[in-house]
Amino acid sequence: MHVMSTEVEPQFKAYSIRRKTGASREPSTLACVITTFNQAHFLGDAITSVLSQTRGADEVIVVDDGSVDDPAAIVRNFPGVRFLRQENRGPSGARNTGVGACKSSHVCFLDADDFLLPRAFETGLTLAAERPNCALVYGGYRYVSVSRAPMGPDKFIAMNDDPHLALMRENVIGMLATVLFRRDRLIAVGGFDEGLRLCEDYDLYLRMAQKYPVAGHGDIVAEYRWHGRNISAMHDGMLSAALAVLDRHEARLAPDAPARVALNHGRRKWRDHYAWQTYVAALESRGWSPRAMASMIVGLTRYILWSPRMAVGHLSRSMAGFAKRRFPSRLLAVIRLLLGRPRSIPLGAVRFGDLKGRAPIGRQFGYDRGTPVDRYYVERFLARNSRDIRGRVLEIGDDAYTRQFGGSRVTQSDIFHVDGNNPQATIIGDLADPDSLSEAAFDCIILTQTLHLLFDMRSGIATLHRALKPGGVLLLTTPGISPVDSGEWGDTWYWSLTANAALRLLAERFGLRNVNVMAHGNVFAATAFLQGLAQEELQCTDLDVNDPSYPVIVTGRAVRA
Repeated sequence: MHVMSTEVEPQFKAYSIRRKTGASREPSTLACVITTFNQAHFLGDAITSVLSQTRGADEVIVVDDGSVDDPAAIVRNFPGVRFLRQENRGPSGARNTGVGACKSSHVCFLDADDFLLPRAFETGLTLAAERPNCALVYGGYRYVSVSRAPMGPDKFIAMNDDPHLALMRENVIGMLATVLFRRDRLIAVGGFDEGLRLCEDYDLYLRMAQKYPVAGHGDIVAEYRWHGRNISAMHDGMLSAALAVLDRHEARLAPDAPARVALNHGRRKWRDHYAWQTYVAALESRGWSPRAMASMIVGLTRYILWSPRMAVGHLSRSMAGFAKRRFPSRLLAVIRLLLGRPRSIPLGAVRFGDLKGRAPIGRQFGYDRGTPVDRYYVERFLARNSRDIRGRVLEIGDDAYTRQFGGSRVTQSDIFHVDGNNPQATIIGDLADPDSLSEAAFDCIILTQTLHLLFDMRSGIATLHRALKPGGVLLLTTPGISPVDSGEWGDTWYWSLTANAALRLLAERFGLRNVNVMAHGNVFAATAFLQGLAQEELQCTDLDVNDPSYPVIVTGRAVRA
C-alpha cells in the first residue's frame, strides 16, 4: 500500500484518548482516520464526535488531502490527534495513508463533514469480537442537515446469508463511517483503489465480501451531513462510477447464475436510484430562467434514459391519477374500450411463458437461486422492530437474526432447538410444553417461520407468553401463501395463517391492545415464491406493494403486559 505524507504534530502534550471508563483490557485496538479536503469548517465537529465515544479510539488520525484551507489549525485544538498532510490523491489515497500510519487491529473512516454517534466504536467492536472472522462489520445511519436536524428515516439494510451477492445487488452498507474494518484484511485486499475517485468504498466492500465474512447490526452509529456539495449529489458521475465498479467486479469473477442475476439487479438498482434522484433534482429547478429550464430538461432526459421502465411507469401512474381525478368513471370506461384496453385480459389471451408447467421452477424456496422471497418480508419486519431486540433474547434454531438486528443491545443470546444434538442450542425442548422455558426470563423472543410446525399453536403461544418478562416482546412471522417443505420439516408442516388467524391466536394470550399483526405480499410476490424464484430476480417496487388478500407471510408483534 502506497503511503507518503508529511506529519505535523500538535503543538502541545498529547493525552490519552482510550476508553473513558475503567474497564479491563480490550482484545482489539481501534484507529479512526478522518479525511478532509477543503472542509476545515466542518472538521472540528467530526473530531469532537470521535472524541465523545463511550469507547475511545486508540488512535485518531486526520489526513489532509491537499486542502487550500487550514485544517492543521483545527487539529491543534485537539491534543492527541495526529495530523498528516499530503498532496492531493483523492479519498482513496487519503484513507490508505491513514491505514499505513496506524497500528491498531481495527480501523474506521470518517469524512470531515460527517459525524459518529457516541456508541459507534463500542457497538462495532462488540460485534467484531463476536464475529472475529468478519473482515468488516457495519451499522445504520441517518441523513441530517447542516444543523444536524434529521432528514428522513434511519437507514439500515440487513445482509442475508451471502453478503457478496447482497452487495452486488445494492450497496447494502451505504455509508462508510458505519463500517469497522479489520486492518489486516483491509491491507490484504489492497486497501482502497486509488484509481477510483467515486464509489471507491463500494468497490472495497465487494472485494472484501468476495473473500471474507461480513456482518451488520441495527444500531444507528453515524450521521451523513447533507449540505448540497456532497459528492453523492453528483448523480451522473456517481452512476457511471457505480456501474463501472460492477463491471470491474464482474471481470474479476467467473459469475455463476445467481451472481449474474445479482449483478444485473445491481445495475438496475443503481440506474433506478440515480434516475429518481435526478428527477427530484429536476423538479427542484425553480424559475423560468434559461439556466433553470436547461437544468430541468437535462434532469428529466437523464431520468428517462437511465431508467426507462421507471419513467414510463411513473408517467403512466401520474396520467392515470390525473384522469381519475378529472374524468367521470363512465367516460374512463369508454376511453379504455376505444384504446383496446379492457379491464382484464380476455379469455384465452393470457401468456403463461416460463410459468406454464406442472412443476415449479424451483423446489428449494428460492435458496438454489438466491434469497427466498419470504425472507424479504421477514427481514424488513425485524429491521423495523430492531429496537425490541435487546437484553436477553431467545431465537429459535440459531441466533443469526439476534446478532444481525440486535447488535450491542443484546446482553445474552439463547438458542432454542427441538434437537438435543444441535451443538449451538442453549435450550432444548418443545414449545408446546409450558415447562420448556423458564418463566419471565426473556426481554425478546424471535420466532420466524416456526409456529406453523406446532400442531398445538395455542400451547406454543402460551409458552412464549409465559417466558417473556413483563414488557417483553414477541416478534413472530409465519407462512401465508407458501410451498410446503418436502424435506426436513415436511412431516410437521401443519398450518398456514391469515392475519385474522394470527391476531386471534396472539390476542387470546397477550390481549388485543398489546398485539399488532400485518399481512405482507401480493399476488405477484406469492406467485414468485410458489414458483421458487429468488428476491434477486424481482424488483423491490413489486414486492413492496401490499395486498392482504395474498399474504406471503404474516407478522406479529406482541408485548407481555
